[in-house]
This record gives sequence, structure tokens and C-alpha cells, in this order.
Amino acid sequence: MNTLLKKCLLSLAMVGAVLPALNASAAPSADLKGKNVVLVHGAFADGSSWDKVVPILEAKGLHVVAVQNPLSSLADDVSATRRVIEQQTGPVILVGHSAAGVAISQAGNDDKVKSLVYVAAFAPDSGQSINDLLKGLPAPAWASQLRKDSAGYLTLSDDAIIHDFASDLPVAQARLIAATQGPLFGGYFDDKVTQAAWHTKPSVFVITGRDHMIDPRLQAAMAKNIGATVVNVDASHVAMLSQPQQVAAAIIAAAENVK
Repeated sequence: MNTLLKKCLLSLAMVGAVLPALNASAAPSADLKGKNVVLVHGAFADGSSWDKVVPILEAKGLHVVAVQNPLSSLADDVSATRRVIEQQTGPVILVGHSAAGVAISQAGNDDKVKSLVYVAAFAPDSGQSINDLLKGLPAPAWASQLRKDSAGYLTLSDDAIIHDFASDLPVAQARLIAATQGPLFGGYFDDKVTQAAWHTKPSVFVITGRDHMIDPRLQAAMAKNIGATVVNVDASHVAMLSQPQQVAAAIIAAAENVK
């Protein structure tokens, strides 16, 4: 047998040995089947902000639904989230990004919710609002870029989306986010949680180290306050778009811990 033929056979044998391991790692986990992930978007966004995370979670056997929040009030967002939770069969891992951290803190009291995941999110206590969490802190640069319409709804300027909201995304993608952003009612910042679910549910907090919307130091303080398992990601505010694998991994780990 010549040397070239031996090398070819050896290579084929190595591929044959590696492929089963690769297939096993990519296969859905039996432990995750029957578990549900409910993804809740925050301000200036919509359900499509999770579109890179959804297929990663589904590939692991999780059932995934993204809520479409009206962003008209905390009560309305909680109601929209609860309706989605009600439709799930089996345990729910409830995930909130940004302002949706407030919504999941309230909606997470549902008995089906077994774990909370905060992604660059606000995590208020009972009786707290976003403005309560921000009280005494310097106003972020993006605050001056807010635009209010005649009904009191707020949107961010293109410049703020590009440089503060999604600073680690290609400019073309950031401009698409700016064009499709979901307006937030201005009164939302004062809406208070009545009962914070993280007191009775385990939580994970994804801290985004290059966030210009919610200071990473504030994120770290909130994560410590709620006793969350911390996952640090070197990303902007929209880590689920710029680092979807890492965000998905944090959600999968939370799901694996749900019995």
C-alpha cells in the first residue's frame, strides 16, 4: 500500500471518529425537550431582536416564543407576556432584554415560570420603576437623543441607535434597527413592579461590558442585588444580535438547571 493511500485511509478514519461526537454535540438535548423559552424584547425593539438566538435554542430542543410587546405601559407588556406564558405546556424560562427586565420581574410570578434571565436588563425590586433605579445617576448620552411624538411615545435618533444602542453591529444593520424600532411610551419609566419574581425564582444576568444604554456597573449592582448567576459578555446593549451564541448559552444553562 503506497504512502498516499495510507494517508487517505487514515484521514477517513479520523473523520469517522470525529463525526459522531460532532453530531452528538449538535443534537437536541433530551433534558431540554418539553421546556419553553419565552423571549421578551425591550424598548426601541420588537420580537425580531431575538432572531439570531431563536434557532440556537431550538436546535437544542427548546420550544421558543418571542413576545411582541406593545410598549405602551408596564401593565400592557406584562399582560402580553402572561398570555404567551399561558399558552406554554411545561416549564418556562422567561428572558427579558433591557426594559423588558421590568416586565419579566412582574410576569415571572406565574407558576409556570421556573427561571428568569436578564439580558442587559433592568431588574427592579418590588415597588421600583426604571426611574427609581436610575435615580441619582448621571443622565446617559442617549437620553438627549430621545424624540417624543404627539402621543408621548419615545424613539431614539439614528445616531443614538448606531453609537449607543447597537455600537458593535455593522452600521447598515444598526440603521435597520433604527428604522424598525418600537416606540416606548414615556410614562413607562415610572411604572412600578408590584411583586418582583426574582425573590422566589432563580435568575441569570447577562452583563454587557460595552453597553452605552445601561451602564455595566449598574447591571452588575442589579445582578448582585437579585442574587443572579452572572454571565459577562463583551458586547453592546444588543448582545443577542452581536453575540447570540453567548446569550443563547446563558439561556440554555438556565434551562438545564430547571428540573
